[in-house]
Amino acid sequence: MRCWWFGARLWWVEAHKIRMRRGTGSHSSKPRIQNGNGCERVTRVEHESESEIRKTMKVVYFLVAILALTSSLVSAYDPSPLQDFCVAAKEKDGVFVNGKFCKDPKLVKAEDFFRHVEPGKTDNPVGSNVTQVFVDQLPGLNTLGIALARIDFAPKGLNAPHTHPRGTEILIVLEGTLYVGFVTSNQDGNRLFTKVLNKGDVFVFPIGLIHFQLNVGYGNAVAIAGLSSQNPGAITIANALFKANPPISSEVLTKAFQVDKTIIDYLQKQSWYDNNN
Repeated sequence: MRCWWFGARLWWVEAHKIRMRRGTGSHSSKPRIQNGNGCERVTRVEHESESEIRKTMKVVYFLVAILALTSSLVSAYDPSPLQDFCVAAKEKDGVFVNGKFCKDPKLVKAEDFFRHVEPGKTDNPVGSNVTQVFVDQLPGLNTLGIALARIDFAPKGLNAPHTHPRGTEILIVLEGTLYVGFVTSNQDGNRLFTKVLNKGDVFVFPIGLIHFQLNVGYGNAVAIAGLSSQNPGAITIANALFKANPPISSEVLTKAFQVDKTIIDYLQKQSWYDNNN
């Protein structure tokens, strides 16, 4: 909104300047035209002024378009770093920033950029484990706009439908066979895109869209996911709806899912497992 306001203001100022140049001495008496040549000169000046205004408007519209585009790009993703690195430090009491505080560069060590990731335990209700390597686990990621996760699957294990509100995910299968997919937004008709991935296959899940991975092989499966944010977040749909704290009103969920209240009560009593670690 600020970009459009700025553009409109800029156009008004430039147009006003041109009008002032055209109308210098406008409060004085109008010059009399003695012959046809005078009329032609006045007409030519008016046309030149109108042409100048149109040129100015084109330039302003172009600037407004560029400003709108750049402002949307800047606000859509993690901010770009303004130094070589900004290793995350703990927040001070009562003070938070969009990201993490920077550790004194003189105190930074190689360990701030290193982390070893072990295979995750999959003996749980969903048969999968997501080992996050976000900025909270690897401080050196701060301001770099990337993160990583290792996903381990037991046979038939599921990484349940979830979304990353702040990051696109690109996933590569290291071992096993996965059935993966994502669902588009309401505006796009909630279309489902799916694919069966084998070792070495890569799949992308666009930012914010609900997606899942299911091990359809007979053995274990392992995948690595790269994400376009240092803190992409994770919202598991079932957990968010039926394990919210405090609980979402059963009246809301009953109407949303168009089922009997007893079904919602049953779902809210279940122990919804979070496989993110």
